[in-house]
Amino acid sequence: MVEIELTVQNAVYPFVGVSGEEHCRVELAKIIPRPEAQYAEFFNVLGAPPARIKRHTDSYETVETSLLSEYDDGGLFEFIVSGNCPAYRLAELGALPRTVEGVDGQGRIVAEIPLRYDPPAVTEPFLEEYPDFDLIAKRTKETHTSMLTPSTFQQSLLNNLTDRQQEVLQTAFEMGYYEWPRDCTGQDVADELDITSATFSEHIFAAERNILTYIFKKSVNNCPTGRE
Repeated sequence: MVEIELTVQNAVYPFVGVSGEEHCRVELAKIIPRPEAQYAEFFNVLGAPPARIKRHTDSYETVETSLLSEYDDGGLFEFIVSGNCPAYRLAELGALPRTVEGVDGQGRIVAEIPLRYDPPAVTEPFLEEYPDFDLIAKRTKETHTSMLTPSTFQQSLLNNLTDRQQEVLQTAFEMGYYEWPRDCTGQDVADELDITSATFSEHIFAAERNILTYIFKKSVNNCPTGRE
C-alpha cells in the first residue's frame, strides 16, 4: 500500500488550533459518523488542563465538546463536529487515516491508500478541497501493523458495557451499521430491536464512549510517563 503524510498549520481545525494555543499534543483516536452531516471525533489531549482545552474548543461554532476522562496532564474528549473534517474526507476518498495529530500548532495526518485505489485519485481531489494542507511524503509499505487487541482485552472491553449496550452494539455491527458505506441506518437497527431511534442513539453512543474511555485510560495508565 501507499502511505501519505500531510501537514497543515491552519488553526481553523480544532486539533491544530488547540495544540497551538496550549502547546500540547492532540491525537485523534476514532471518528464515527453521526446524523445530519456530523461526526463524533474522540481526541486524546496530552500536556494541558482539560478545562482550558474545553474553553478553546468552545470558541469553534461547529464543535461541541465533552470531557470523557481526565488524566493528570490532559484527557479524552469527544468533539461533535459539523462538517469540515479532513480525516473523514480522506476516508471517503479511499484512504485509511492512521495518525491525526496536532502538536504545538502543527497538524499532521498519516493515511494509507490500499492497492485497489489510485493514489493521485485520492490525493489530488483532497488537496483541491483542502488547499491549506501540504503533501510532504508518499511512501510504499508492504503491510500494515495491526492494532487489534487480544481476546482477553476484548472481553475486558465488553465487561465495561451493560447487557443492553452490548446487545445494541452487536446488532448494529451485525446489520452493517459500521460498514462504509453503511448497510443500514440507526432507525433500521432500532426497528430490529423494537426500540425508538432515540433509545438506540442513547445506547450506541454510551457503548462507544465506554469502550473508547476504557481503551485510552488503559493506554495512558500503561505508559511510564503518562503519555503515549
